[in-house]
Amino acid sequence: MSTGRMRAVRMTHWGGPPVLTEVARPTPRADEVLIRVEAAGVCRSDLHVLDARPGALPYRTPFTLGHEVAGRVAELGPGATGPAVGERVAVYGPWGCGLCSRCAAGAENYCDRRADLDAVRTGTGVGLGRDGGMADFLLVPSGRLLVPVGDLPSAQAAPLSDAGLTAYHAVSGIRPALPLDGSGGGGGGGGGGASVAVIGVGGLGHLAVQILRATTSARVLAVDVREEALALADACGAHFGTLLRPDTAEVLRRQAGGIGVDAVLDFVGSHSSLELAVGALRAGGELAVVGSGGGELTVRKPGGLPPGVRISLPFWGTRPELEEVVALARKGVVRVETEEFALSSAPEAIDRLRSGQTRGRTVLVPD
Repeated sequence: MSTGRMRAVRMTHWGGPPVLTEVARPTPRADEVLIRVEAAGVCRSDLHVLDARPGALPYRTPFTLGHEVAGRVAELGPGATGPAVGERVAVYGPWGCGLCSRCAAGAENYCDRRADLDAVRTGTGVGLGRDGGMADFLLVPSGRLLVPVGDLPSAQAAPLSDAGLTAYHAVSGIRPALPLDGSGGGGGGGGGGASVAVIGVGGLGHLAVQILRATTSARVLAVDVREEALALADACGAHFGTLLRPDTAEVLRRQAGGIGVDAVLDFVGSHSSLELAVGALRAGGELAVVGSGGGELTVRKPGGLPPGVRISLPFWGTRPELEEVVALARKGVVRVETEEFALSSAPEAIDRLRSGQTRGRTVLVPD
């Protein structure tokens, strides 16, 4: 590979497989920052992109995949600010306009001009229409999108930028319904008596269990269709775990004192998971639908939803929240379960994720 070239895993056309190829190494200009990639996560969102029909997403091909990225600052553009050359960082993934009030507050995941960015098909995030981190180097538009990670290993830091951040943001949304725990971990008896169900203990769900234990004293109830996922939930600190069965909603209600759980984090979003969530929630409960499994809820009054239920559709998270979840990881109270693959084995890693063989989060590292 020549000095001006680098490897990248590219989305070349809709419906096609990912292609490991060689492209020009970018040069940072103006406010841009060049990152030498040390780790890049592989996410089910990448599968949604790869499998999308032409026109279904507001992106132009080709582009490099990878929206969970950590590495080291390699070069700064002449106007760049933020972390210095050599500093290790995680890349904040949702790239908004940088100018609206949401972006100014660090909530680029809810940029007011996202529809405008979609309309011109420039992409709205790293690896989502814009070149991502499944490559040797990544060009970032601004230093404002970088969060220092100190001595946190890059294979841990990269998944935090989406899996960790999205889980943290979802927990933040339901936290008003749950007791706080200043000790950094919930008690076995559930502290103040609140309970939360985590449906789907995969790449995001196993981090949500840890974040709940670290930031609340709620009783954490885990649900999955796989025994190995329940074992992972147990290792992450869940108080109770159960397979998804016809009576699971009643099982969860009994675990929550017979009245139903205070909140549900649904990391699946399928018809069956949403049905379970509605059946397990108490009146006035919180439901955060994080997964994109294609399920639907009918909202009407009167209707089948518990009275007073609040439903949210959290998307990614804010830059300050990424700083907070990185801090939790550096303290050792949040750890990502990872399977590592060489960058050159990216197609194999993606196929393994597609077949459901991964435990926790898949991470690509340089080879």
